[in-house]
Amino acid sequence: MAHDLINRYIWLIDTIRRYGRITLDEINRQWLRSPLSDGKPLPRRTFHHYRNGAEEMFGVNIQCDRSTYEYYIEDTAQSALQQWLVDSTALTDTLRDTSDIAERVVLENVPSAREHLTTIVDALRQNHRIRFAYRSYNRSQRTTVEMEPYFVKIFKQLWYVIGHNVSDKKIKTYALDRMTDLVIDADRTFDYPEGFSPQEFFKDCFGITTNQNEPKRIVLRVEPKQAKYFRALPLHPSQQEVVHDHYSIFTYTMRLTYDLREELLSHGSSLEVLEPPELKVMIMDELRKALSQYH
Repeated sequence: MAHDLINRYIWLIDTIRRYGRITLDEINRQWLRSPLSDGKPLPRRTFHHYRNGAEEMFGVNIQCDRSTYEYYIEDTAQSALQQWLVDSTALTDTLRDTSDIAERVVLENVPSAREHLTTIVDALRQNHRIRFAYRSYNRSQRTTVEMEPYFVKIFKQLWYVIGHNVSDKKIKTYALDRMTDLVIDADRTFDYPEGFSPQEFFKDCFGITTNQNEPKRIVLRVEPKQAKYFRALPLHPSQQEVVHDHYSIFTYTMRLTYDLREELLSHGSSLEVLEPPELKVMIMDELRKALSQYH
């Protein structure tokens, strides 16, 4: 029943957000087209119940313009997690009843993290240590890891847990899809570091890799067609663009990491690194190695 209510809250948020402004009559018409309605109209009292629930659970404030009697979503500070939950659940509801056109909905095959994610979230909530077997891509043998989990992060549809490795005494990152035999050590708790911020930890980085190097000013020259993708999906919050006739210049402040290098290489000849010199060298070395494979 609780899950059913959450779906209704999210349906209401998504419907109003898509329309921008919408009357209660139009909301009712959309409701009757939804599988959630079971063919029954949405009573005014129930609508306001869902409206209040959406605000309490997701921080979404649904307001009414008294001059037009249209409902709209007021701009409020919504957490990234709340926004992600709304978007993900709304997408799930959209795809739920597509069996009649299943062959026309093409999805990406993504390694599942459901089993491990639930366990890790429980450990985060209770500040318990976790243990698991882990196989890194650059090692043939599994290793046993004991860690104090600080937070989880999703990147390119894969989940990671970041925390303090007890043996190495370092903060490390582990992919959930490479874990086995995950258990919570219920007898061992830890104190979450005072003042630690997951957002600050990756603030100067692209992706899931980081280092202790100072952030650098990064300058990229990007062809017009590819620049559209950079505008739609910025590499980093520090992204700035200057548009020229035949190219765009994008600037950033970021650390030089493995994930950043791989991302820039993926854009091929449509992108040129102008600064800093060391990043240019990194990209050129990788391109030379790739070219040497085709002699």
